[in-house]
Amino acid sequence: MTRLCFVCQGNICRSPLAEGVFKHLAAQAGRAADFQVESAGLGRWHLGDPPDSRAQRVARAHGVALAGRAQQFRPGDFARFDLVLALGEDIYGELVDLAPTPAARAKVRYLREYDPAAGQDRDVPDPYYGDLRDFEHAYTLIERACRALWADLAAGR
Repeated sequence: MTRLCFVCQGNICRSPLAEGVFKHLAAQAGRAADFQVESAGLGRWHLGDPPDSRAQRVARAHGVALAGRAQQFRPGDFARFDLVLALGEDIYGELVDLAPTPAARAKVRYLREYDPAAGQDRDVPDPYYGDLRDFEHAYTLIERACRALWADLAAGR
């Protein structure tokens, strides 16, 4: 089983979208049982909250369900996951700083490093202070990166 955690700031917008998209892709391929997929935030301000209603609306429009409640990523979580996927540069830096060991640091990757259209841009812009278009844009970037990540992991890379 491959264990993944998608991480953003508050765990109500970007990371739940990434979790939902990846779970959807795995389920479509009949491989949901092969992956443990979660999401988390670095901050505590949304602990226990469901995903943002705008994220839920965009996900539903694409046939993706968002479940779960916001949780905080902690240093001990590195032991639970094989891959910790940051949704932005600030998050990546904080995760690297939070990692208790070099092996834990090696698990941190940018989600968009899998996005073939990303170039040097590793951020999924935070749509929280935007409107539905911003959530749709975030979804597009996340889906493209998750599809490429899925292809790599499904092929055993």
